Amino acid sequence: MYNDLKGKVAVVTGGSKGIGNAIARRLSEEKMKVVINYHSDKEGAEETVAELKKIGGEAVAVQADVSSEEGIQTLLDAAISNFGELDLWINNAGMENQVPTHELTLEDWNKVIDVNLTGVFLGSKAALNHFLEHDKKGNIINLSSVHERIPWPTFAHYSASKAGVKGFNETIALEYAHKGIRVNSIAPGAINTPINAEKFEDEKQKAATLKMIPLDYIGKPEEVAAAAAWLASDESSYVTGITLFVDGGMSLYPSFEKGEG
Repeated sequence: MYNDLKGKVAVVTGGSKGIGNAIARRLSEEKMKVVINYHSDKEGAEETVAELKKIGGEAVAVQADVSSEEGIQTLLDAAISNFGELDLWINNAGMENQVPTHELTLEDWNKVIDVNLTGVFLGSKAALNHFLEHDKKGNIINLSSVHERIPWPTFAHYSASKAGVKGFNETIALEYAHKGIRVNSIAPGAINTPINAEKFEDEKQKAATLKMIPLDYIGKPEEVAAAAAWLASDESSYVTGITLFVDGGMSLYPSFEKGEG
């Protein structure tokens, strides 16, 4: 669909499953060369690479901890050594766990912040330095969440990390716009990924979730991937610093949709 993406090189963190996996697939379909990062799901990452190669894609799976500078450098090195360039960096890796805030340990807080926010900083910093060094009008896409806007009790550390992504995303978009470097964010809502599979198999939980979605269905990872492809392409060349909500309207306060109250 986006001819300008053909032959370009992308790093996708957390690309072995869920939304990251769908993004890696879509970029490969756009004829991009993709570094698929994984933390522990080696099998999933390697299966994805094999499938992409079957359809003519170019991809490599690379293990790395995105919350460390060493891990991020490993991913950048992989892009250069395998494909000779970097054009797009997608900070997708993330984690969550449910804990009442008064019981939340500093260890759990740090784990989520380290991956969801520090990982975004480190990945963006590496990409920015590469783009600046090579005078390149590169592209960074950060995966946020509707919970950068919508409070989520018992997920305080997750919500804080995503609100941090929003502020960071807008700040660096403004800081590097004069260099032609675009930085945008995608905020998914309820998406049918492996991490949500058990919840959505429960009819009561699924029904409760659907009440919060004006479009009345659970989103697909491919719908988030479509947004990523658009933001990566020249079709969005005049777009920087935004958060694109891919949430079926969840962030529109659906309890007010009938004009009552």
